[in-house]
Amino acid sequence: MTVVHLRRAEPGLLVIAPERAPLVIDAAPRLDVLVLEVVGGHLTWSLFDEESVPAAVLDDVEAAQDWVWAVYGEEVAAAVADDRPGPLTAVPARLASAAALRRLAYAHWASRWWPASTLDGIPALDPRLLVEEIEALSEQCEMMIDELSRELDADASLGTADTSDGGGTAPGIGGSSSDLFDTSDGQGIEGDKSLIGRTSGRAEDYALAAGGSDTSDGPIVARGSGGWNWRRCPPGILDAGENAVSWQVTRAAGVSTVRVSVVASPDCRGIVPEHLRPHAWVRPTDAPPARTLSPDAEFTTPLHRQGDAWTGSVRIPGTPESSPEITIFVPGVGPADPPEDESAARNRIRRFARARLTEPTGDQRLTAETAAAETDEDF
Repeated sequence: MTVVHLRRAEPGLLVIAPERAPLVIDAAPRLDVLVLEVVGGHLTWSLFDEESVPAAVLDDVEAAQDWVWAVYGEEVAAAVADDRPGPLTAVPARLASAAALRRLAYAHWASRWWPASTLDGIPALDPRLLVEEIEALSEQCEMMIDELSRELDADASLGTADTSDGGGTAPGIGGSSSDLFDTSDGQGIEGDKSLIGRTSGRAEDYALAAGGSDTSDGPIVARGSGGWNWRRCPPGILDAGENAVSWQVTRAAGVSTVRVSVVASPDCRGIVPEHLRPHAWVRPTDAPPARTLSPDAEFTTPLHRQGDAWTGSVRIPGTPESSPEITIFVPGVGPADPPEDESAARNRIRRFARARLTEPTGDQRLTAETAAAETDEDF
């Protein structure tokens, strides 16, 4: 049994939620929130909480009544019908349906936010297995799932992609690189044919900081590594590791050159379409933060695939007095004002993913997770 609170969030929106549960109407949706669109509203769960009772934000109470009783029980359904706010005891009338809804939401989350990383030893999930399981779970939850959501799932299984960012939401299955990228032999396609092929190798095969004390652009005056904002790039392009971005600054003739390298995702296959290729913006010393990220902005460069990394360089005035601020992004992807620092959340998600593959879990793994765990030792 779970205590939930029924309340009006604003005119037209009814909330059913356990204490401190994440909601789709939160000002800043987190990376660790599972979201599912259902008939009459949206459901949310915390990734790290195995509780099957979700939080709900209903925009069509009448339509939602067809399933509220199954997920929350008769007491909550009656209170919703009577518009009677207050604390209630949720006892799902159909435990299997409630569990399937959460599993479906988790599969959607994994299709967008699974932290595939060669550097951290986290293999990618097979996108075809994810699609198959999402389709099966959608059929199981047919009574609760919005028709539009099922249509989007069908589109995703055919290879379409949505690169928008809904905070903690999962924008469809299309984030998998095998769907996004052309994995043909490259005939008739402009671009570097050397991009074709699967990123492979172990973490120890990568040296993040470039070696040597000088280059053609002059002596190296600084170098380092760091992470990138997952919200600013679709999955399947960049390694999700917190040290996936490496940089070095060289100095010659009064000009500083910042060379940037980002490890490619382990499932980055084929040729990435131009509109999905990442860029790097380098913030010079004393420069104001960028209000918008644009491929045409000053101190911005497109990154080009070189083997297992995306690389590029930017020339900036002066000599950086400290580590330069480097932002990796795909134009048009992500919110205008993402949270300042989500490194702690990213680290926790990586630990969660590793545990899902290597330790007993409280619930059954997704088929794609099972396949990844079986190949993990060879990753």
